[in-house]
Amino acid sequence: MEAQLNSLIDAVRQAGADGRVLRLRGGGSKDFWGQSLAGDVLDTRGYRGIVSYEPSELVVTVRCGTPLAELEAALAEKGQCLAFEPPHFGQGSAHGATVGGMVASGLSGPARATAGAVRDYVLGARFINGLGEHLTFGGQVMKNVAGYDVSRLMAGSWGTLGLITEVSLKVLPVAPAEATLMCAGLPQKTALDLLHRWGGQPLPLNASAWVRDTTAQPVADYLFVRLRGAVAAVQSATGKMSADAAALGAQVTVMNNTEAAADWRASGEQTLPFFEAPAPDACLWRLSVPQTAPVLDLPGLNHPSQYIEWQGAQRWLWAPASAAVPLRELAQSVGGHASLFRASTTHAEVDKVAGVNTPLDAVQERIQRQLQQQFDPKGVFATGRMHPL
Repeated sequence: MEAQLNSLIDAVRQAGADGRVLRLRGGGSKDFWGQSLAGDVLDTRGYRGIVSYEPSELVVTVRCGTPLAELEAALAEKGQCLAFEPPHFGQGSAHGATVGGMVASGLSGPARATAGAVRDYVLGARFINGLGEHLTFGGQVMKNVAGYDVSRLMAGSWGTLGLITEVSLKVLPVAPAEATLMCAGLPQKTALDLLHRWGGQPLPLNASAWVRDTTAQPVADYLFVRLRGAVAAVQSATGKMSADAAALGAQVTVMNNTEAAADWRASGEQTLPFFEAPAPDACLWRLSVPQTAPVLDLPGLNHPSQYIEWQGAQRWLWAPASAAVPLRELAQSVGGHASLFRASTTHAEVDKVAGVNTPLDAVQERIQRQLQQQFDPKGVFATGRMHPL
């Protein structure tokens, strides 16, 4: 692997000398996301493999090009997992997600609200900065940081600060018990209020999802909640939460765990029917808001249905790119922000019409520019993927 690493370092240094921009790419499973796909592709998949894994210490160190499926399989053999449930977006294809892309994208699955995000599990990282220097930050234990926590800063940076070569991650044992409740007949406000009430109680609530099934006759609302934890805790909570939902008029069903697991995977991978574009001009918008944000009024949209996760903190909806301004104003009015996650148009058209993320204010932009200057003074990774340059 030393030759592969040196090849990556040389490629970054050469790009800096030539004044070229590099676009870091693993499996390409998240190429759909971003402000643009500018720059020469630097493929990271050659630098792969699990460097070390200590199940008793709950820590694994992995190279960036390692397939995410390979890491998850190794953890599963020891009864452990990545608690934040990172999406693959391309699992089963010839080019599946990689560990480097998982960290760089910073995307988490259904358990994010209770288990934490990718960055919360990053203990340390090695990466190549824009000068071709191979740097190491953090380590393999939780309390190892003095000064800036640079390794966690790389999570969600989308390859704009440097090339992650290795990452050390905290892993967790698979929960001994699990149950999923399907509560039919709960309107959005009732479901959110119930989730907030449960969130203030000592319950093993692990994930939630609310959706309106517009294909059913009559239209039906569903709240799904997943419990994980000790056997006794899950059994006790199943009875209590079923009674709470039933008291509000819901029809409660305890789902088969195998079927429920497939549905939760489909939720994280966005393969549920909701995530099929309802119209040619529809784009998938992600609204990140406080969990306690109220029901959001979405007037004027052709497809006002929402898919709500993370106990109300993550809300998905379909709308054209031209709806960027009202959607962002709506999200900001409740203390959140809106981003265009999947576009029906090309990257170039999105850049002109909406932009992927909410524009930065003056302070945020200054911080972003200074970070990029420190990590990448020659602009090797300046693809503008997160915000226009």
